Amino acid sequence: MTQATSRPRRGRPPKVPRDDPDTRAALIRSGVEVLTEQGFTASGIDGILRRVGVPKGSFYYYFDSKEAFGHAVMAHYAAYFAAKLDRHLLDASRPPLQRLEAFVDDARAGMARHDFRRGCLVGNLGQEVGGLPESYRRRLRETLADWQRRVAVCLREAQSGGELAEAADCERLAEAFWIGWEGAVMRARLEGDARPLDTFLATYLEGLPR
Repeated sequence: MTQATSRPRRGRPPKVPRDDPDTRAALIRSGVEVLTEQGFTASGIDGILRRVGVPKGSFYYYFDSKEAFGHAVMAHYAAYFAAKLDRHLLDASRPPLQRLEAFVDDARAGMARHDFRRGCLVGNLGQEVGGLPESYRRRLRETLADWQRRVAVCLREAQSGGELAEAADCERLAEAFWIGWEGAVMRARLEGDARPLDTFLATYLEGLPR
């Protein structure tokens, strides 16, 4: 059997080694920063590359296309955010509903640190999904479903501990959390203030069946 030859990547030779994992990771981090501020459609590859110091022709040594780059950025963000959720929602030192409050406190501090310029990457892309590749819609739905599952686990623990009524539909309540949360983040960016986050959390907690 003859060994298949791999298709050469496009672009001129990079100024940095093409297999440098640090450069690829830096591009992804830069992509997260830009996409959480500007979204996908308005973001140009040039600005992202300038932040990292990588020439434009070298971009295709790391990613086959802007679409592939977007997938890498979304995967990175989803993993980062899942770890943040786990840090709070699996914190056995707090009652389950206080863990939700701790997550919101953390998110509030993060948005304030960036002067409310950055939102949720998934929320940003969700708002422009009609103009994005269909594969992005699938990825965004999968990411939200994963976050929803993590909140549902926390709510079921609250239910087992008597913080929620036995009849509470934890999956539905978890879905409602993310629907409301993404709207609150968008409003907080619009107003440049954390008040919408606080309003959402207080209203959500007050409405839980006890």
